[in-house]
Amino acid sequence: MRALAIATTCGLLFGLGLTVSAMIDPAKVLGFLDIAGDWDPSLILVMAGAIPVAALGYMFRRQDKATTQTAIDRRLLLGATLFGIGWGLVGYCPGPALASLSFGDAKTLLFVAAMLVGMAAFEVWNRRG
Repeated sequence: MRALAIATTCGLLFGLGLTVSAMIDPAKVLGFLDIAGDWDPSLILVMAGAIPVAALGYMFRRQDKATTQTAIDRRLLLGATLFGIGWGLVGYCPGPALASLSFGDAKTLLFVAAMLVGMAAFEVWNRRG
């Protein structure tokens, strides 16, 4: 029960941070990603705050749950490429998309549905091979 309370608190704080930083606004994210156009550098402040927090979390993680995968392989590169393409096309990554569901926007709902289908397809493909 304690772990659920901690996870819920962390999730709420994460969602609040996404909302306050405007990461749930695809136009803001796309403005940040458009370095060749009308670039909006304000999300650098979000990264400046998030990276130290993530580093602390990484330092204090439970060692038995840590990944042992260290190789940069084809699967990693393909996954990162697909993630980047999706983020650049739509302006959402999974966390902000889920946080944005509360607004009920049809485009967000479509993105989350496509994301879930993609995750399910990966699970099927991954178990197959």
